[in-house]
Amino acid sequence: MEQAKTIAASMDRRIAQRLKDLRTERGWSLDRLAGLSGISRATLSRLENAEVSATASVLGRLCAAYGLTVSRLMHMVEDDFGPLVRRDRQEVWRDPSTGFLRRAVSPPARALAGEVLDCTLEPGTQIAYDAPPKEGLEHHLLLIEGRLEIEVGGQTHTLGPGDCLRYQLFGPSRFETPQAHGARYLLFMV
Repeated sequence: MEQAKTIAASMDRRIAQRLKDLRTERGWSLDRLAGLSGISRATLSRLENAEVSATASVLGRLCAAYGLTVSRLMHMVEDDFGPLVRRDRQEVWRDPSTGFLRRAVSPPARALAGEVLDCTLEPGTQIAYDAPPKEGLEHHLLLIEGRLEIEVGGQTHTLGPGDCLRYQLFGPSRFETPQAHGARYLLFMV
């Protein structure tokens, strides 16, 4: 348990440093980033100083401001590329506010675009993103177990085990599980 807390704290610190580096590389002030992301200056400062953990929603808004996917941000905080990553070495991130669990299945690679994520949402969870991290990003979502409702492009889709939804992101999106069922799914991003 202590090792898991240490790993999570280390990941939070690396995310915080990468967020600070991204803003600095662009020459943006906290005020400018706040205006672009809709996240308060105070919250941005606390995130960059690893005083709080970022939620999936906040990371989504920041990545939209930077024009990156959340996965690309996560890959930026990971080690150099190796063609194989064993399950016990795959980066896992948990949203502290929703319990959303995201495992980066694909080996981290800054130069390669395709990615696979193994995601778990608890029952009664909703995650909404105001904007895509990258316009036109293609997703293939394969529901492994549970139930999941996805709203994308103004259309709502209800998925059951084995269902696969293919879509591109051009606007807001929402992922929601019913009170009685969580969901586990694989997300392929191209």
